[in-house]
Amino acid sequence: MKNYRRLLLPALIVFSSHPGIIAQPPTYQQEIDAWHSKRIRDLKAPNGWLNLVGLYWLDEGASSFGSGPQNKITFPAGTIAEQAGTFQRTGNTVRLIVQNAEIKVYDKEVKDAVIFDKDSARQPVISSGHLRWTIIQRGEKIGIRLRDLGSPLLTQFKDIDRFPVDTAWRIQAALQPQGQTPTIAITNILGQTNQQPSPGKLVFTVGNKQYTLDALEEGDELFIIFGDETSGKTTYPSGRFLAVKKPGPNGLTTIDFNRAYNPPCAFTSFATCPLPPRQNILPFAVTAGEKNYGHHTTQ
Repeated sequence: MKNYRRLLLPALIVFSSHPGIIAQPPTYQQEIDAWHSKRIRDLKAPNGWLNLVGLYWLDEGASSFGSGPQNKITFPAGTIAEQAGTFQRTGNTVRLIVQNAEIKVYDKEVKDAVIFDKDSARQPVISSGHLRWTIIQRGEKIGIRLRDLGSPLLTQFKDIDRFPVDTAWRIQAALQPQGQTPTIAITNILGQTNQQPSPGKLVFTVGNKQYTLDALEEGDELFIIFGDETSGKTTYPSGRFLAVKKPGPNGLTTIDFNRAYNPPCAFTSFATCPLPPRQNILPFAVTAGEKNYGHHTTQ
């Protein structure tokens, strides 16, 4: 995400290398357009959301996999051998046993490898041809998240409709600490609820009325999951996401709703998105940021 404080700095005049020509700094519209262009590139990237083609939850014990229908886990037809191998889950450990395919872990071909355990510092990327997959864990559920770098959606996807950029939706906010219980309950589309660390509520004003949004920590930014009166109409039914710069020494920051974006579930049914907490459902229409994209069933 871009540094939001740049938007608060005085405009600077940058002189070009051509005498007599003055290059002006980007306008706010150009700033948002550049952010949107990067957003599209990120969606199409190898680790983006447009290439997801499968999410397979693993049962305890052995699960055969391949492109053939006889397998417990069936990868898309033609993407891998009909009987490629087996995933062996034992508690929080997953072992890969390869049979009739060329499969790599960290770009090294393997026949037998532990690809997940509770002490894993990072999740390996497993590959076969143009397929890539990783292990994800959601509570007690452990699954295979499958990507196809040749997915047709990568070429079919063009853009995401947006509301017109409007500076009125750049709103100053103050962070109000949560107090003695610095967590909030977040539920995902699987119905799982977890307490997530929260630094506090962002307090802001729209139409002379005060509102709040509970924030989550995400690196050097605040992460907001919110819904509003456009949800299920012109925007994604389950709400949108927003990144906000952490407040400076004065405790103030800027909520820029022009940067509100769709959760991964708007693009694929193979994501496990968090839902807005009830207190983050705003009672007015936020006509800024991304509009809805497509319709998908959840897993």
